[in-house]
Amino acid sequence: MSNPKAKNRFRKTNLLSIALLFVLILAGGVVRSTGSGMGCPDWPKCFGQYIPPTDVTDLPTGYKDKYVAGRLAKNQRFANTLDVFGYSDLAKRLREDKSILIPEEFNVARTWTEYGNRLIGALSGIFLLLTAVYSFSYRDASKLIPYLSVFNLVLIAFQAWLGSIVVSSNLVAWIITVHLLIALAILAICITTYHLAKVAGRPKLRVNPVTHIVTFLSLAITLLQITFGTEVREKIDAVSNRLQGGYRSEWIKNAGDIFAHHRDLAVFVLVINLLLFGLIRRAFSRHSLQQQIMSFSFLIIMLQIVTGIILSYLALPPYAQALHILLASLIFGAQYYLMLNLYRSVNIHGGGR
Repeated sequence: MSNPKAKNRFRKTNLLSIALLFVLILAGGVVRSTGSGMGCPDWPKCFGQYIPPTDVTDLPTGYKDKYVAGRLAKNQRFANTLDVFGYSDLAKRLREDKSILIPEEFNVARTWTEYGNRLIGALSGIFLLLTAVYSFSYRDASKLIPYLSVFNLVLIAFQAWLGSIVVSSNLVAWIITVHLLIALAILAICITTYHLAKVAGRPKLRVNPVTHIVTFLSLAITLLQITFGTEVREKIDAVSNRLQGGYRSEWIKNAGDIFAHHRDLAVFVLVINLLLFGLIRRAFSRHSLQQQIMSFSFLIIMLQIVTGIILSYLALPPYAQALHILLASLIFGAQYYLMLNLYRSVNIHGGGR
């Protein structure tokens, strides 16, 4: 039996979850850009406390040795897991990573930055749990909605575990990349369930296959660009460590070919989205949702290019790094939502011309 109130509650909770995920990605970008990832050396607590300390005198005795030993034990278990799945080279690199043995010095600003990130993550998890519970109000209209919502909880649990590995491995680069990509997968599932709820019972649109193909390609290139971006950051972190945090203006120059690939791909992102913009304008009316999403995407792409220029020429200011990550996730979310709305539209009047 249909329950309009329950369905409306699901849609609102789902939409709030999407908004919180974007806030969480921004918070993660702030943590990354300010070097606060190890502000809490343990997980899920912070220095063994649910509310972190504000002064070095509040720290537990021998905390450095304690957390280094804990990280070593967790990394050994993780390396053993990698061996089981055939990733012996990665396991070996993790075991031989000497940076894990270096204890993190207490910094109250970094500790509370990381703690804020964890609070937003916990709030996002609560809303995603509520979304999964409320999703069963749609089990008659679309069984995919509850299935995907529950599967998202599995992904969230894995993401939380991976977050603990990110901390214990002292921010090993490739794990951070995987962590971000899984966050985008969780976001995509939330957008999918929200869209399915909004278009339940509506007919499919008739759209030129070329538009579908170009939309998919633009989304795939955006994901590739995001991956390149995380690899650029990894290279810059390595340069920063080698230069002991100094000579900031030299970091990008020493990042290697991956930065050039990331910069060149940005031009391709712009070109393919110009093509997509033309296709959407030809296929849909000016007031259609599809055109609104495409216009929003294009605006965010231009802002993304601006932040990229700022990062390149102003020695990687932290605020621009955080905005760069947020804008990339907004582009991904908008392009993905556009792709969904080319099959069935949320806007009843958004059909093709």
